[in-house]
Amino acid sequence: MTVDTAAAPPRQFDEDLILIDRFLEGERGAFDAIYGKYYDRVYAIAKGILLDSEDAADATQEAFTLMHRNLRRFHRRSRLSTWIFRIAVNTAIQETRRHKNRKKTEAIDQAAEVPAPTIDVPAPDPRVEAAMRNLKPADRAILTLFYWDDATVAEISETLGCSLNATKTRLFRAREHFKAAYSLGETGDE
Repeated sequence: MTVDTAAAPPRQFDEDLILIDRFLEGERGAFDAIYGKYYDRVYAIAKGILLDSEDAADATQEAFTLMHRNLRRFHRRSRLSTWIFRIAVNTAIQETRRHKNRKKTEAIDQAAEVPAPTIDVPAPDPRVEAAMRNLKPADRAILTLFYWDDATVAEISETLGCSLNATKTRLFRAREHFKAAYSLGETGDE
């Protein structure tokens, strides 16, 4: 008897799918495991978009509430992390709309509570923080995902639910908006 190895490739082990199945079977601790696994990244995304710790914590809780309520509808066409990050981005952007008239003053390097790399990095440039505050939430979202969360363009494309080319265009435009906002800060200091 011969085995056809050219058939479908074996599926890669995915702990998230097991956690989803356990959650759907009624195991309460399964969602707690998902929450623990993704909380820091969801919070970092929210903080990068909202630029405020309290608002980011609120958006993170709202995002996980939405995930808990809708996990039964997750269709497994993408990875769970992609679905979670999409909810995090959308929730944070909605939160910015609720608070759009408030100014944010927290430093961008505080966007994640994850320890910074051990590389000797100079203190954040206040002009970078000011430029980020002056961007639209969608621009902050894509820049946060790309630069602070180290997501690839393909991962951002999945997270935002748009094509690879649209993601590249959005990233390019967000960079241009950042450059313009940053250069305004340079000319304003002199």
